[in-house]
Amino acid sequence: MGYDEPGRNTSVEPSSGVPAAVLENVFDDPNHGEPGRDRVGVHIGWEVVLLVGLAVLGWLLWRDAPDVLRGAGLRSLLVDVVALGLLVLAAGLSLRTAAVNLAIGPVAVAAALHFAEQGDRGVVAAVAPAALVAAVAGLLLALAVVVLHVPGWAASLAGAAGVVVYIERRAEPVLVQGEYDPRRHAYYLCAGFAAVAVLGGLFGAIRAVRRLVGRFRPVADPARRRGAVAAVVTSAALVGSTVLAMLAGVLIAANGTGPVAPTAGLDWTVLAVGVALLAGTSAYGRRGGIFGTLFAVGLTSAFLAYAQARDWTVSRWAVGAVALGVGLVVTRLVERFGRPGSPAPEAPEPAGDGPLSSGWAVHGSGPVEDWPPTLPTPATDSPMDPWRSSRWETEPRRWDDGR
Repeated sequence: MGYDEPGRNTSVEPSSGVPAAVLENVFDDPNHGEPGRDRVGVHIGWEVVLLVGLAVLGWLLWRDAPDVLRGAGLRSLLVDVVALGLLVLAAGLSLRTAAVNLAIGPVAVAAALHFAEQGDRGVVAAVAPAALVAAVAGLLLALAVVVLHVPGWAASLAGAAGVVVYIERRAEPVLVQGEYDPRRHAYYLCAGFAAVAVLGGLFGAIRAVRRLVGRFRPVADPARRRGAVAAVVTSAALVGSTVLAMLAGVLIAANGTGPVAPTAGLDWTVLAVGVALLAGTSAYGRRGGIFGTLFAVGLTSAFLAYAQARDWTVSRWAVGAVALGVGLVVTRLVERFGRPGSPAPEAPEPAGDGPLSSGWAVHGSGPVEDWPPTLPTPATDSPMDPWRSSRWETEPRRWDDGR
């Protein structure tokens, strides 16, 4: 261990002599992002703001509409939280891989229509085919994104258009068939969603996992392929996001109080992506928070419930637009203050080959430019050189020598 200035540790590995700061980032490939650990302080600060907003809205709900937070009203609200949360998880998962899936809204509406028609066959019989179709559709979308290496938003928008065509084949709202009531399992569903959201955020905070998930994020030319690992991770995220959107649609249909309307569903996409950005997920991919998804979903659901209790006319388009606007500002903050810190400057090489070169930095007494350019001129009356004594001379003395 050595110190090249007071208080600064320049410890080295005894086996290799390499500074520890270098070994920490030795496996970070600059071709896949900045080396170093992303800073999470900005995420924690923003999540505190979201938590304060959620507490304020919860207090307003308790004051003005306490029935929403009791009994059947609370169970219905929790199912709404889980349905929106699954859509936000789908949007956040695809955002983390820098290939946002804009088809999640239409997929949710299509799944809701399917469940409304087939719910009388039982939950498993109705959900299993829908899950298989969603997985295949997500895989086709993933192949288009990673094989052609095109932006995820463009490919998923084309997929969303195809799903809207399927939705438009129904001209009238569809009444929900069957007797499945998710409100009976509201607490378990909400606990499961909270666990998945928080554990996903914790795993995403690990540097190796974060860099793996965000490998599809471009660092130079956006059209340059990012490799096989990035293609596999992005494909899995697109398939997973499509399946999550399908499950959200089932809960939307089962928790509704009326028939399912055959709408395009893009308002659900705007809302889900906006809330994901509001939670602290970067629009560029890779970076995201820990508790942000849970708090942002709770905040949005509480606001929608409060607006309904006050008989306000608030559309999902408006809420999604506000969430998107604020979320883009949060993305700028995350990218500015969440990137790895600047690496510490390397310690200077030790001078000399003596014992001090093993770990101690030797500094000169002053800069080189302060030295005089030439040696001083000797004085004219310099003392006699002892090596020029007369005893060493072989020539005879001259008459004017004076010795």
